[in-house]
Amino acid sequence: MSASGARATEGLEVYLVGGAVRDALLGYPFVERDWVVVGATVDEMIARGFRPVGRDFPVFLHPETHEEYALARTERKSGHGYSGFVVHASPEVTLEQDLERRDLTINAMARSADGSLVDPFGGARDLAARRLRHIGDAFAEDPLRVLRVARFLARYAHLGFHLDDRTGALLASMVAQGELAHLVPERVWKESEKALGERTPSAYFTLLERCGALAVWFPELAAAARLEDALARLDAVVAGGLEAVEDRWAALVLDLDEDEQARLAERLKLPNLPRERARLLSFSVARLAVDSNAEAMLEWCEGIDLWRRPDRLAPLLALIELAAPGLPLARLDEAARAAQAVSPRQLVAAGVKGAEIGARLREARGEAIRRSLGG
Repeated sequence: MSASGARATEGLEVYLVGGAVRDALLGYPFVERDWVVVGATVDEMIARGFRPVGRDFPVFLHPETHEEYALARTERKSGHGYSGFVVHASPEVTLEQDLERRDLTINAMARSADGSLVDPFGGARDLAARRLRHIGDAFAEDPLRVLRVARFLARYAHLGFHLDDRTGALLASMVAQGELAHLVPERVWKESEKALGERTPSAYFTLLERCGALAVWFPELAAAARLEDALARLDAVVAGGLEAVEDRWAALVLDLDEDEQARLAERLKLPNLPRERARLLSFSVARLAVDSNAEAMLEWCEGIDLWRRPDRLAPLLALIELAAPGLPLARLDEAARAAQAVSPRQLVAAGVKGAEIGARLREARGEAIRRSLGG
C-alpha cells in the first residue's frame, strides 16, 4: 500500500473482522478481508477517499486496496425475512455492539491494528472445540442464517466441526415458525451454490434435513431413502475431484424425474448451467442404463447436442463416471468420437444434396458407431 493509501486509514479505529480472522486462526486459506471502522462518519470516510458502495448500510471501498470497510452498526428486526431490518450506523456504535449482531461466535472476532484479538463471545474457544454456536437470541431474527450455518458446516465438516445442540434446536424452531418461507429463491440458491462448492457439501443438505429446512425448499429431496442415495452420489463426485457446482448439483438430483427437477429448478430460480447439466446426466442414464446398442448411443449423441456442442462431451463423461458408474463409459467415448469424425462435407463431396443430407448423415454416424462397437 502506498503512503497515500495508508493515510486513508491513518487515525481511524479500524479492525479486521469476520472470515479473515476466523480462517487465520484455523490456518485455513482465505482471500477476502473485511474491516470495521469505529467512531467515524460517512462524510469522514468520503473525505478520506473511500468510495461508498453500501445500499442498506454504510460500506466503502478503500481507495487503493478496494477492500470493504463498513462503519460499525447495529440492527433491529422490523419485518419478516432476511431483509426486514433497520440498520443504525453512527460513531457511537461500539465494536462489541457490531460483533454482537453477527451469527456465530467464530464469525464475531476482530483483530486490532496492533494484532490483538478482540473476542467478546468466545469464538476462539469454539474454534478450538470445533463448534458452531450462535451468539444470542437475535440470531433467530434472520432466517437466512439457517442456510448460512449449514453452509459453514459444509465448509468445515472435514476439520471435525459440529453444531452446538442449542443452536441446532434454535434452527429447528426457526423452521417450525415458518420464517424460511419469507426467503427469496435467489438467496436460497446463492447459499446452496456456495455450499455445493465447499469441501463437504453433503453436510449442508444433511443439516437442512435435520432441522426441517430441506422439506421447505427442497421437498423433492426430502424423502429419507432418496436423500441417502443423493448424498452418496454427491460425496462420490466430490471425492472424484469434480469441483464444478453444476456437476455436483446434477449428481444430487439424478434420482428426480423430469417434473420434479423442473419444479425444484423453478422454486430456486436455478441458473441455466446447473439445470442443463442435470438434464444431460438424467437423459444419459435414462437412455443408456438399459440399452447401450448403436442406435441408443446415436440417440444419446443427438440428445446431448454433441454435433453443435462438442465441448460437453469430456465433462459429461467425467460426471457419468462418478455419478452413474454402471454406464459403459469407454464405449460411450468411442461411439461419440466415431460419430463426430463423420463430416457433412464428405457427403456433399459425394453428391448428396438438400434434405437428403440430414438423413444420410445420421445413417453414416450410426454406422460409424456400430463399427466402433465392433458391430
